[in-house]
Formats: sequence, C-alpha cells, structure tokens
Amino acid sequence: MGLFTKKPITKLILDSSEGEKSLKRTLSAANLVALGIGAIIGAGLFVRTASAAANHAGPSVTISFILAAVGCAFAGLCYAEFASMIPIAGSAYTYSYATMGELVAWIIGWDLVLEYAVGAATVGIAWSEYLNKLLEIFHIHVPYQWCHSPFEICTDKDGMFAAQLGTHGIMNLPALFIIFMLTILLIKGTKESAFVNGIIVISKVAIVILFIVLGWGFMVPANHTPYIPAVTTYTDSYGINYSFGGIWGIIGAAGTVFFAFIGFDAVSTAAQEAKNPKRDMPIGILGSLVVCTILYILFAHVLTGVATVDDFRNSGKEGSVVFAIQKYMTGYTWLANMVTVAILFGFSSVILVMLMGQSRVFYSMSKDGLVPKLFSDLHPKFHTPYKSNWVFLIFVGGFAAFIPGDIVGDMTSIGTLFAFILVCAGVWILRRTNPEIPRQFKVPAVGLVAILGILVCGAMIAGLGWTNWTRLGVWLAIGLFVYFGYSRKHSKLKD
Repeated sequence: MGLFTKKPITKLILDSSEGEKSLKRTLSAANLVALGIGAIIGAGLFVRTASAAANHAGPSVTISFILAAVGCAFAGLCYAEFASMIPIAGSAYTYSYATMGELVAWIIGWDLVLEYAVGAATVGIAWSEYLNKLLEIFHIHVPYQWCHSPFEICTDKDGMFAAQLGTHGIMNLPALFIIFMLTILLIKGTKESAFVNGIIVISKVAIVILFIVLGWGFMVPANHTPYIPAVTTYTDSYGINYSFGGIWGIIGAAGTVFFAFIGFDAVSTAAQEAKNPKRDMPIGILGSLVVCTILYILFAHVLTGVATVDDFRNSGKEGSVVFAIQKYMTGYTWLANMVTVAILFGFSSVILVMLMGQSRVFYSMSKDGLVPKLFSDLHPKFHTPYKSNWVFLIFVGGFAAFIPGDIVGDMTSIGTLFAFILVCAGVWILRRTNPEIPRQFKVPAVGLVAILGILVCGAMIAGLGWTNWTRLGVWLAIGLFVYFGYSRKHSKLKD
C-alpha cells in the first residue's frame, strides 16, 4: 500500500449505510443549521468585533466581516458538495482520504485535533472567566486558585481577585466542569445534544437581536465618521504595532474576525447522523454561515455606532459589549447582564459542537484502522462513540484545567484554515477524477471557487506568524511519528 492510496468512493458510501454499527440518523436540516450557529456564535461575536475595530478597522469592521465571510463561503460551498456526495462522519479527513490519499488524510485528521479538541479546551477556559463575570453580579466568585492553571499567578490589583494578589493557580475547576457536563450530554445522544444546543442557540440569538434592536437608537453618527478611517499606526499597551485604517486595516481586521466564523465546518462532521444528508448538509453548512454573517454585520454596525474606538482600546477590552451598554445605553443594565449570560451560552454551544466534531473525526479514523478501535466503539444503548468521548474528556479537560488559555493561541485557526485549503483542493480534484458520482449540490464554477478559497485561506495563514507555524510543525511531526509507528501498519487499506 502506498502513502497516497485513496479510499474508494463506493466504500465510503457503503460505510454510511444504516445498521446496528452505524451512528443514528436523527438530525434534521434545522438541527444542522442550529449546530452551525451554535459553533459559530461565541467569543468571536462578543470579543473579536471590538478587538478588530480597535486595532485595525474602526467602524469599517463591518466590511471586514463581509470579506471574511466571502472567504469562508468559498470553503463552505466545497464542504457542501462533499457532504452531499459523501454523507459520512469525518469532515475534511474523509474528503481528503477520497481525493488525496491516506497520508494527507492522516495529516488533516491529526490537524483537526487543533481545531476541535484544543479549541474546545481554550473556549472552556474562556467559559470559566465569564462565569466569574456573571457571579460577580451577585458579589461572589470562584477563588483564584480554583479557576486558573498552576502556571498563572494573580496580578490583578483592581479586579475581583484583589484580595488574592500573588496567589498561584491550582486548577481551573469551572472549565473542567463545563467540559465534563457537555461530554455526558454527548454520550447521552446526538439528538439530545442537538435539542439542548437548539435551546442555547435560540437564547443567545435572541439576546444578540435585542442588542441590535435596542442599541440602534443609541448610535451616534459621529462614531461612524469617517466609516473607513485614514491610515495610521496604532500601538497597543503590549507594544504591538497595528496598521489602522484604510484597505489594509480592513484586511487585517478580516484576519481577526475570521476566528468568529470558525465552526460552520463542524456541521459536516455530523453527516452520518443527518436524516437526509444530501439535502440537509448544504442547508446546514451554508444556512448557518448566512445567518451568522447577517447577525455579525448588524451587530458590528450597532456596536461601533454606540461606543468609540477609544472605548474598545482603553476601557472595554474583552468586555467591550457589556461596557458599551453600561456606559451609553442608560437603563439597560439588565441587557448587559443578559449579554454576559449569552456569552456563557455561546461558549457552551461552541464547546459542545467542537467535542462532537472531534469524536466524529476520530470515529472515522478508527473505522479505517488509523487510530485504535476504541474510538469507534459505540454505546450499546445510545449509539454514540462514548469511549472516544471519555478519552477526549481527559485530554481536553486536562488542558483546560492545567494550561493557560493563550498557550496555543492561533493554532486553532491554522488547523481550520489548513482544513479549508484541503477541502477546496479536494472537491476540485474529485470533480475531475470522479465526475460520474451523483452530487445533489454542485459548486458553481468549481475551479474558480476552489482557487479563490485556497488563496484567501492561504493569505490568512501567512498572517498568523512564524511562532504558530513552528507550533504547527511540531504538532505535525508528532502526528507523522504516530502514523508511521502505528497507523500505517494497522490501516484497513493495507492490502
């Protein structure tokens, strides 16, 4: 068997057939759209918007959202064609296996750990931080040592931990708690997880719409003038220089707000659990992307109209939305509190979909023999990969409990963008090599869309910096060691 042996399309489709050893098909198109929205709307909407406006684009951050959405749409179209044609779990891993061979498939499957598992841990840490913000409303909080890693020490002289200055962290219990609870929910069943996710999505979207509607009357036209600021250089409190304003400011902000779109691709990992995947997967992927883009643009327009760029730079920081409401929207303190709740809901649904996506990728890899069988063992009652969920609880929970959230930083985004590039290339390759395969959804002008998707995603990767490239290189080197030491010997396509 060669390193680039491809998995036959007929076998992929056969693997998706219904049976005792298959994942249950319980998800409708509406469930998939909700899963996509649940994965997308999180920290990006409430944190990245203000950050991009402060450091890069000012009010023209709305244009940046459009630019980032266009880049994601190219990849989304390719994901939709693949998902309608090969309706099984595994996302970009499965698609790469069919088009570019086993080694590339392994690399992308290993790489997706960065997007899903590490991403879930990072969001779990952020969930812990915002839980304390919510508890602060009631004048209580989790002690510093039990909501921070052992590598952190309290230096917050003015905040809620003032009395604990100099205290070392022990472990992040709230982060571990939310990951544990969501893992239990996933083991219980995908349908139940989708139901809870649907409630969360409805709640946080309602709060986002409330902010847009109520905040519209508090916008100040001067905050949107000029809409595209003149080109200047901005240096933040850490000494980092940013190109602010102009076209490059918009492009720089697009790279920042791209992180707000991470998650729509996780819908494709649930293809084997969709009731009618050929129809429902394109609706789920593209539908969630369209809904979130509209909400993002309106939200960014209102936020930059209510507060000033200086507010985002100097006062609001990560809590800029709450700060803007408290400072400028008199009488709406309750809305600021609800936004905090919405952020917690948003983080929860992101973690849920990330954990589900990771277990489904390894489910497919296990079925192919590339990782141990336990990752594809299904619960006798719930028909979910429960052993895989437990393994990732240990991995993700350990990271969230004992490692600071900023250690891996943009590695999650590199993993996502790398997956996007391979999907864009793969759909083009498969259109040429297997044109006879039925496709309920076909990417229009596939060559142009694939090239533009590769270029846009490649440009975003180039902007993430050499430190993240180094970390990615080390991670992939570990993955190749595992592949040649275990996976290649156990591959079911070996002979």
